[in-house]
Amino acid sequence: MPLTKLQFKPGIDREATSYSNEGGWRECDKVRFRFGFPEKIGGWTRYTSSTYQGTARDLHPWVALDGSRYLGVGTHLKYYIVEGGSLFDITPIRSTQAAGSSAVVFSATNGSTTVTVTDVGHAAGTGDFVTFSGATSLGGTVTATVLNAEYQITRLTSDTYTITLAAAANASDTANGGANVQAQYQTSVGLDTQVGGTGWGAGAWGGTTETALETQLNEALDDNETAVDVDDETGITTTGDIILVDSELMTVTSTTDDNTLTVARGASGTTAATHSDNTRVFLAKGNTSSDADYVGWGQASALTTETTLRTWSHDNFGEDLLINVRDGGIFYWDRSDGLNTRATALSAESGATSTPTIAKQIMVSDQGHVIAFGCDTEADPGTQDPLIIRTSSNTSVSASLTKWQVEDTETAQELRLASGSTIVAAIKTRTLILVLSDNAAYAMTYQGGTSPYLLQSLSESISITSPKAAVAVGEFVFWMGRDSFYIFDGNVKQMPCTLHDYVFTDFNDEQNEKIAAGHNSSFGEVWWFYPSKNSTTIDRYIIYNYQQQIWYYGNLTRTAWVDRGVHRNPIAAHTDGYLYYHEDGFDDGSTTPASAITANIESSQIDMGDGEQFTLVRRLIPDITFRDSENATPSANFTVKVRNFPGANFSESVSGSTAQSATTPVEQYTNQTHLRLRGRSFALRVESTDKGVGWRLGATRLDIRPDGRR
Repeated sequence: MPLTKLQFKPGIDREATSYSNEGGWRECDKVRFRFGFPEKIGGWTRYTSSTYQGTARDLHPWVALDGSRYLGVGTHLKYYIVEGGSLFDITPIRSTQAAGSSAVVFSATNGSTTVTVTDVGHAAGTGDFVTFSGATSLGGTVTATVLNAEYQITRLTSDTYTITLAAAANASDTANGGANVQAQYQTSVGLDTQVGGTGWGAGAWGGTTETALETQLNEALDDNETAVDVDDETGITTTGDIILVDSELMTVTSTTDDNTLTVARGASGTTAATHSDNTRVFLAKGNTSSDADYVGWGQASALTTETTLRTWSHDNFGEDLLINVRDGGIFYWDRSDGLNTRATALSAESGATSTPTIAKQIMVSDQGHVIAFGCDTEADPGTQDPLIIRTSSNTSVSASLTKWQVEDTETAQELRLASGSTIVAAIKTRTLILVLSDNAAYAMTYQGGTSPYLLQSLSESISITSPKAAVAVGEFVFWMGRDSFYIFDGNVKQMPCTLHDYVFTDFNDEQNEKIAAGHNSSFGEVWWFYPSKNSTTIDRYIIYNYQQQIWYYGNLTRTAWVDRGVHRNPIAAHTDGYLYYHEDGFDDGSTTPASAITANIESSQIDMGDGEQFTLVRRLIPDITFRDSENATPSANFTVKVRNFPGANFSESVSGSTAQSATTPVEQYTNQTHLRLRGRSFALRVESTDKGVGWRLGATRLDIRPDGRR
């Protein structure tokens, strides 16, 4: 019999059954389609030379007039600018305790790396960053050089907190740092993991708000000890107070002056357990005079705790940068001040009038307006309205930054969405701004005059998963909703998806705000990175190829993505703290040395006729190219699997390696692989596991013969 050429439909289809999808592909990982044929995706190499702090969820590239290339990086802890692979911290300062007031006092303990800082009304929470200057030595190992640095805070009370030194203090460290200490507190850190719900029972058992009174253990604790040594018992002095250590609640029965608490273990149905030294200790209940507002499992609460992830928005004002911490302030970074200068509040700029002080997102329009979405109104500054849109005036360059007051002679404007409860995202296209609330889509178009923008309702039946789930491609906008994918092409439509059930039945909706979209223009692709059902971190992706109108997917951890253009390749953020160039080689550059990327694709079932008779598969003739591979002898494995019924397991499989043997005068590789498999249907799998291997599959052929009905 003649050879059978295997020609598959491009894309992956998991909506149909494997049997009904005959002639299509069923599953893949690290594979894309070009010209209708599958190929291995490109690899990645490190772009940054050092790690950033926190999880990066926002990237913004731009180029200065002198050709300098920059990348803004917003994490849940900080904001950076990257130049030449180096990180520069420009996180704004929230407040400053001025030097010369003796307001900042240090207290060290002999043999401990923990230093207690007193600064009345500091307003910092656990995890916030503070930078000290002007401090003098405490007398021993805690020198002025040690103190005058940046530290991350562990909160104790509204007036005190602790910092951790690299080395322990000694007996000579008895001073307080002097009278001229300055403390600069950076913008408060945000959440890295989404918290669901507020009020009664909100959060995980052992969760806390950032203002909960806090200390830490000063020794390891056995499961039967009742004397608990802590770094500071301040605020935990009332009999009947309840503290939380890990997931165990303890009732305080008495305290001593040496920071030892006598407790009853395993309170409120919790289990007494061992705890490590330096474990955080929270005041869960009691001491009504303190700021203790811990809310644990099953406790009633009138508080509405922070539930959303920390994200940033950013845009260029010429060469300069505007940044906004979601549901927080708007800040301005002036390039002329240098990369070692922090961003400052936009409202503090000279001549600023009626500037929004809180917003969900900012943008600079093509007409030169700075636009704040979900911000405070001019009439009620400081009170956020999640549906309000405000624009600055654009009558001059300075007005675009500073003039926000609505006047007849200016072009500042205030608009409000009519549908939804909050603005989730705004995406700029070539001709308009698409504004997405939690249930509606609006077109924001420029018409000129003193009321320059017009809002037009497009749909009131959409959803969107996260502020970073939408991406613009020319005039189009693609985004991921809570149960479907959408496109705006002049109209809002749901997109048919051949991976719909695969994604939305295995998607952790409780971490929906982590979803990040990205455009890979070199291949006509939109990527969405998302957490699978049993994961709290991003571990998967789905791709829509808008040129071929097909879908494919895989496994990869990336928290933010930006397309090539300013930089030579797309850049993506990893949870390891590095930024990576993508489509660079064929290997995983997150390891040293680089490691291989495993890429595979597998077809749905194929049979002869209607599968009423058995077939004998005798040999496979591969059609593949290893062009551009960095491996001297690249190869891929071809596997043919057979089974007898659509619902049965594959009973047999035979694999053969196809290796490149020459590249000139034409590319040569393994001629054929001999097989001997018998079944009613079969599937083809192609996989590569070696370093430096790139490949694209063609039209593989099989020698298949009828082999009876039984």
